Amino acid sequence: MPKKTVTINPKKLSGEISIPPSKSMSHRAIIAASLSDGMSKITNVVLSDDIIATINAMKNFGVEIEVQDNADLRKTAIIKGNKNLVYTGNDIDCNESGSTLRFLIPFAGLMDEEVKFTGKGKLVERPLDVYYEIFDKQNISYRNEENKLPLVVNGKLKAGEFQLRGDISSQFITGLMFVLPLLDSDSKIIITTDLESKGYVDMTIDTLKVFGILIENKEYKEFYIKGNQAYKAREYKVEGDFSQAAFWIVAGAIGDKIICKDVNLESLQADKKIIDIAKAMGADIKKLEDGHIEVNSGHLKSMEIDASQIPDIIPVICVMASMSEGETRIINASRLRIKESDRIKSTVSELSKLGADITEHEDSIIINGKTQLTGGKLSSWNDHRIAMAMAIASIRCQLEVEISGAEAVSKSYPHFWEDFKTLGADINEYDTGN
Repeated sequence: MPKKTVTINPKKLSGEISIPPSKSMSHRAIIAASLSDGMSKITNVVLSDDIIATINAMKNFGVEIEVQDNADLRKTAIIKGNKNLVYTGNDIDCNESGSTLRFLIPFAGLMDEEVKFTGKGKLVERPLDVYYEIFDKQNISYRNEENKLPLVVNGKLKAGEFQLRGDISSQFITGLMFVLPLLDSDSKIIITTDLESKGYVDMTIDTLKVFGILIENKEYKEFYIKGNQAYKAREYKVEGDFSQAAFWIVAGAIGDKIICKDVNLESLQADKKIIDIAKAMGADIKKLEDGHIEVNSGHLKSMEIDASQIPDIIPVICVMASMSEGETRIINASRLRIKESDRIKSTVSELSKLGADITEHEDSIIINGKTQLTGGKLSSWNDHRIAMAMAIASIRCQLEVEISGAEAVSKSYPHFWEDFKTLGADINEYDTGN
């Protein structure tokens, strides 16, 4: 993909925006449908890089998937599932998608042959120790290159008891939850410390229930999973993504009125918390009919925010905090360091370039708000959420903002810059080579 730089002439945004479908739920629905006998129809899908990686991965496990165009950017995936997956022998290329990799590694334990997982960017070195410990206990063969991708796995996963710490990525728990119901006897996932990212686990359990799989949640300390279950094909519409809505909610909070359409206020998505946080900091948010919300600016004030359950929306929350009265403390943020970038470091670095009073600590960020930022030349750190957060920060800058690596948004929100312009942004985009 060509490298892209955008320059933004600061101005407030206003208008209406249709929130793109949840990437997290799209991954889960596509995988669950792939394990179902019969034909499923998944509607309201956007082909971000991560979702393309999951679709291609399931094809390499022998699943037939046809993506149909709709009138807008939203697609429909027609999936002919197969509970008896067959590895085609092609590498499972996860690109830069942590969800694809961590959700699908346990699928290798259903195969009768070795399966190879590849990736690129920061994904190559993101930790997989949780699975390696399971493989060691179950005598499943695996090899990697100095704890980095590619990873080759060969051996059958066995039902039983799986002990996992609660501060690991929920992606490992989800990966096991997809596969354990298909094994020939019952399993337990035991969480040995307080579980972080409960919302993502709830989302997995709910999606699996929709596709006919039942998982018993015992107060987030133990998950009981009966074996010999069967996924059931169905039609499923992916709901709007609060991880992406967060950018426009903050844009409204620091700018002018923005109406966010197609959000489910009853959603189990953890990042729905952005509404409560924005309200608590002083934004004016009204619930409208038909799943829409209206966001208006207010007198923003500081607060303490626990990042443990909502790591993906912390960069844009830091943008809002940079323009809020007083000192905001982002705590329990250590997991931000193992995302597409070290998001503590990248968020602090780029907001500092814009003139924000923000400091990095080991697992926290401290921000003293200002009424306005300056401007400057920024990098996306090849991280979609950093690129989008800095674009929103430009709203309250005095001078031009330039963001290199702007193509990073394709990972989750490929039409972000188009939506940004729809709300009135004054930007120029230009390619800078490969």
